Amino acid sequence: MTSQEPGQHPEARRVAIAMRSMGHPNAVARSFDFADDQYETRRLFSELLGTFLLVLVAVGGGMVNTRFGGHAVPPAARVVSPALMVMAVILFMGTVSGAHLNPAVSLAFALRGDFPWKRVPGYIVAQFAGAVLATLLLWALIGKQGSAGLTLPGAGISTPVAMCWELVLTAGLVSVVLGTASGAQQIGPLAALGVAGYIALAGLWGSPVSGASMNPVRSLGPALVLGDWSAWWAYLAGPVAGAVVAVGFAYILRGRGGGRSGVAAAQGTLGTDWRPGPHPRQ
Repeated sequence: MTSQEPGQHPEARRVAIAMRSMGHPNAVARSFDFADDQYETRRLFSELLGTFLLVLVAVGGGMVNTRFGGHAVPPAARVVSPALMVMAVILFMGTVSGAHLNPAVSLAFALRGDFPWKRVPGYIVAQFAGAVLATLLLWALIGKQGSAGLTLPGAGISTPVAMCWELVLTAGLVSVVLGTASGAQQIGPLAALGVAGYIALAGLWGSPVSGASMNPVRSLGPALVLGDWSAWWAYLAGPVAGAVVAVGFAYILRGRGGGRSGVAAAQGTLGTDWRPGPHPRQ
């Protein structure tokens, strides 16, 4: 009896499929494989939730500080808090979606060949939605606080200078992301520490110039909700250009992308490392 014959027992069919798929990971457990497109919703929710948490902290620091008199949240805390949140998100959701949280990162992974281009639009929409929802929640809870929470050029800084500043900062950030991903560390503690450390350091010295956004949705989401589009293009063009530069750096340093480690970091690894249900007793 072949696997194609009518009336074959379901268990026999599954065994036959398993035998034919030897050497192909996840073929037997295909219905639970996170590499399957039908589970894209799970990945997109991960990006939405992760970006929501990031923007909640990044925008909330400025809004809460203004709401309580301007001295409630020190400047250093306002730039370090988003870094700590990024670290936490990478650690607890990096294996689901890659924890991009940033269109510049998604773009860079796709340019490197580590991430499918067809998934980039969905990731960007989810990231933008997370940023908008976080800002709406803050607005509902503590009200609009003027320009607090927005990323704007510093005093005396022109929009083109802010754009160039964002380009440089983002090139560094994405270089760290791609570098740790090349060693399959984007889903582990080393990447979380490296990326968070860079965000904190860049913010500590770079935020007075441009706000150190390094993330289009972190800037444009609040701009949409709060209705302030001042210098908005600097926070789109700068990070995107910075991501492209970082991909060029990665090629010089490590050659072509698309390796197993980079792909695992960019797309998450639940499709290969996870199975539903209880673990068997050892």
